[in-house]
Amino acid sequence: MNSKLTRRQFLGEFSCAAIGSTSILSALINLKMANNAAAASLPVGDDRKTLVCIMLAGGCDSFNLLVRRDAGYSEYSAARTDMALSQGELLSLSQDTGNDGILYGLHPSCPELVDMFNGSGAFSDKRRLAFIANIGTLVEPTTLTQYQSSAVPLPKALFSHIDQIHQWQTSVPQGLTELTGWAGRMADVLHSSLNTGSTAMSISLAGNNVFQIGNETSQFSITGNGALLPSGGSANLTSSNGRKNYGMEHLLAATYNNMMQDALAQHMTESREVQEAFKSHYDAIDDSAVSGLFPSSKFGQEMRAAAKTIAARASLGLRRNTIYVSRGGWDHHGELLVTQAGMLDELSQTLSAYQQALEYFGVADEVITYTASDFGRTLRSNGRGTDHAWGGVQMVLGGPVQGGKVYGTFPSLTLDGVDDVGQGGRILPSTSVDELFAELACWFGVSAGDMPYVLPNLSNFVNIGDTPQPVGFIRPDSFST
Repeated sequence: MNSKLTRRQFLGEFSCAAIGSTSILSALINLKMANNAAAASLPVGDDRKTLVCIMLAGGCDSFNLLVRRDAGYSEYSAARTDMALSQGELLSLSQDTGNDGILYGLHPSCPELVDMFNGSGAFSDKRRLAFIANIGTLVEPTTLTQYQSSAVPLPKALFSHIDQIHQWQTSVPQGLTELTGWAGRMADVLHSSLNTGSTAMSISLAGNNVFQIGNETSQFSITGNGALLPSGGSANLTSSNGRKNYGMEHLLAATYNNMMQDALAQHMTESREVQEAFKSHYDAIDDSAVSGLFPSSKFGQEMRAAAKTIAARASLGLRRNTIYVSRGGWDHHGELLVTQAGMLDELSQTLSAYQQALEYFGVADEVITYTASDFGRTLRSNGRGTDHAWGGVQMVLGGPVQGGKVYGTFPSLTLDGVDDVGQGGRILPSTSVDELFAELACWFGVSAGDMPYVLPNLSNFVNIGDTPQPVGFIRPDSFST
């Protein structure tokens, strides 16, 4: 083996299947992220910004999250029939001035989200939450007539879980051939000039994902307990996974009989060193004042870890970083009303705890968090739940967000109406994911010149040099570096 064999060549030539352990495969893909870190000092300035993506995997039925409680409720209830929430149980949203004039309510399981939107309760006078109505994957702006006549290119494999999640992560809806994500491409253009230290710009609490893979950069995986170490983070030999990983590490590193084993042992050592360095900074963050706010669920603890990681940015040498978290289980073909109520309760409590933690750490004005999901759901009930659709509602939250508003255009929910492409009420998106991502990328520091690399389809929707806020949910003063 050539001593200068690159990491990508090594991974490409080494048969991970021969190891027989997906945990080791994950470790290999995260090896030696320090190779991409800058050795020089930071440019002038010490601002820090973090972008957090929460993937609601499975396709969240967001038209039962945000509901019209004015005259538009009758349209909603007629389309949803037995899946409709009663008007009286909706939690009232009090919109900030200058919104669309529609009265909205939230699912009754989300009182904490109401406080974040209204600027009440734990968020008194701080409107930290906004919604983006009817957003989804698009190749270019598309009307119902164009969709019906196939007059414009459409995202590949609409209504497919794997394809639509991939397209939300890559922002290249033409198909599955794109192997890098838009956050990874942001890291390609920003990481080396803005970050120092050994921790990668892209930090994942959901293992390996396309979203954070660039052409020159990849993600750095951690867990809800912090560093991802072969022994489980703290010599945890009590669990089967901990024992397996511990044993696998020693099995792989015990002998150097050939050059392949030697290279693998070196990479394992370097990976552990990076994780140990991360652990020392992560463990130094005292979050005891807010840790009790988080649910004990896996998702709750992962968001707690995200908040602690954000608080450790300065010591980690990160002026820019992204964090990816996934909460699955939203594919409610059956038992929608009961199951979603419990999941939204957890989501509402967790996001509130997370945002309160950011306020406590004094970093709330430097962090934007957004939700993504495969797609919205059909308006029409299938008798027990709803099916795969297209446009839906997403959330954005944080100090830089102009909260208390619903952005975009809330669609008509009439079956076979002006926004329905058919097959049970599949809503045609009026806002593209590119427009959302472009506003986030501009805030993050991506230049107009680099935007075509980060978001290849963006020019189909907007000239970002003229319009750095295509959706408008970020405060203008927070774009300053």
